[in-house]
Amino acid sequence: MYIAMNRFKIIIGKEKKFEEIWKKRDSHLSNVDGFIDFHLIKGATKAKYTLYASHTSWLSEKDFISWTKSESFRLAHKNAGKYNDIYLGHPEFEGFNVVV
Repeated sequence: MYIAMNRFKIIIGKEKKFEEIWKKRDSHLSNVDGFIDFHLIKGATKAKYTLYASHTSWLSEKDFISWTKSESFRLAHKNAGKYNDIYLGHPEFEGFNVVV
């Protein structure tokens, strides 16, 4: 199994807007080979931001990489730059192969 995460630093006061964007967003993942599940998780609030992470589970790293090259990926990310006013910096990607 493979876990892909993007960490987002959301400017204080913009958290509800960020969460609404994700609740209404069509991820285009439901019919993608190897996709298992998705979660948006909320972390700690610091002085300037609240930490969030998008968390997807895949059958394999190969399935995840295939998705990143697909039309489904392009459709899911077509509005990625539309809400730059809520982010503190760019998302930070982290990928993990599950060991146990």
